[in-house]
Parts: sequence; structure tokens; C-alpha cells
Amino acid sequence: MTAPLRYAYYPGCSLHSTAREYDTSTRAVARALGLSLEEVPDWTCCGASSAHVTDPFLGFALPARTLAQASDMGLDLVAPCAACYGRLVAARAEAGRHPDFVKRFERATGRRPAFSGRILNVIELFAEPAVAATLKERVKRPLEGLKVAPYYGCLLVRPPKVTGFDDPERPVAMDRLLESLGATPVDFAFKTECCGASLGISRKELVVELAGRILRAAKRAGAEAVAVVCPLCHTNLDGRQEAAAASHGEPLGLPVYYVTELVGLALGLEPAALGLGKHLTDALGLLRQKKLA
Repeated sequence: MTAPLRYAYYPGCSLHSTAREYDTSTRAVARALGLSLEEVPDWTCCGASSAHVTDPFLGFALPARTLAQASDMGLDLVAPCAACYGRLVAARAEAGRHPDFVKRFERATGRRPAFSGRILNVIELFAEPAVAATLKERVKRPLEGLKVAPYYGCLLVRPPKVTGFDDPERPVAMDRLLESLGATPVDFAFKTECCGASLGISRKELVVELAGRILRAAKRAGAEAVAVVCPLCHTNLDGRQEAAAASHGEPLGLPVYYVTELVGLALGLEPAALGLGKHLTDALGLLRQKKLA
């Protein structure tokens, strides 16, 4: 029996709270693909979209501590949340640019903020040659006839000199993943536009407008659903969808899926095992209509 591919796993705060279905579906898909995701022990919040604009050193130190914890595991690190991924790769870059941050970190923690492995977002994980080959072999329920707008958001691909992931304006990696599942990716102009992120708390009306623009663009391009990799994006596109539709008097009704949920469906996993009943915008009706659930 072949030993499972092992990765260090950083769920971050959202996947342990408001985005539990993202964590549930990521772990379920990993099991189905024979991957071992080993949670980083005693990990720290990455600081998300607030720490680094409040205190640059704090914005560095929070993800740097997780990298230090992960370094002991000797594995590549997977971070499904786009914000977490962005902060982790930024912290590694900042360690090289700010030796004063490194010294302060070492004095405060007694550890070096070093991590020699790769930091992968979930799209990169599925593109790993061995993982992609296994996924291709194990697709049991191709998502044929499902037209999905791949929404990358702004955090997964930017800043490009730090993330080095795909094209920051016209990324295609998620499109290719959706194609491998049998779905039809729908190209649309807003695939990397910001949804408003955490401004949903302080500037609700702004986020409703931004989310509405993204959803309307996806629908007008022919999409029946949207795929995301970021908990904040999911919160805004899924949770603000009703308000966005009402503000323009235009019904939307676009299910918003974490890409891991779609991978799980294609692997033959049941919707309940992926957390698909937890969405605010109906995520099951379209799947039943397409005979995918």
C-alpha cells in the first residue's frame, strides 16, 4: 500500500468557525484522495486583513509564529484560506526584507521565523502532479453541465511578487481545476475584483454593492454558480446576495461553493459530508436539478 502524501495543514480561524464547511470539505477531499493533512500544532491567527495595517511587526509576527511551528514538521504547508495563504507568504518575504523584525521576533519567542518548505494554497495543492493524477483517476461524478464562475478574489493572486501564483489579472488555475472535474468554467470580467473583504462589518452598503457587481457579472456571463477559495469572499457573495439582489431589483440566486465542495462532489462524496447544507444561498437546489446531489 502506497504511503499517503503528507502536508502540514493550517486551517486558520475562519475554517474553525464561520467557514467550517470549508474545513470539512477540505479534510473530506484529502481523505478521498489519500492525502494526510497534519494540522500545525498550536498555530496562531494570521492577522488576516487587519493586523498588518495596524502594526507592521504584529502583522509579520502572527503568521511567522505559525511558520516557525510548521518548520518542525518538515512538510510543505497547505493553507486553504486565501487571506491566511497571503499572510504566510508575505511573512516569509518580510523576513528577508526586515532583519529588525526577525530579531524582535526571536527575542519575543525564542524561535527563528524560518520555514524552508513550500506554502501552497488549495488550488496549488490540487495542481500537484501526484494529486492531480489521483484526482483524475477518482472522479466518480463528473460535474457535467454545471457552469461555474471561478472567483479568485484579490487576496489569492496579489501582490504578485509575493504570491507568485498565476496571473494577477487573468488567472486560470481554478478554471483548469473545474474543467478537470467536468464542470464548465465561465470567464467573467470580475474574477479578481475585491468583494469588500472585512468591510462587510463597517461598510455593509459598500460590500453589498461590490458583491452585487461580481455576482451580476458572473450571471450575465452565463454562470449558474460561483466557486471561491476565500472565507471572506464566501461570506460576502453568499451572505450578502439577498441584499445585493434587492438593491438592484434583480434576482440572482447563484449558489456560492468552496472549490473543495465541488471537488468532493466530483469524487462522489455526499453533500452532507461536505457541509453543503450550511450555506445561506441555496446550494443544493441547483445540484439536484443537475442530478449531482
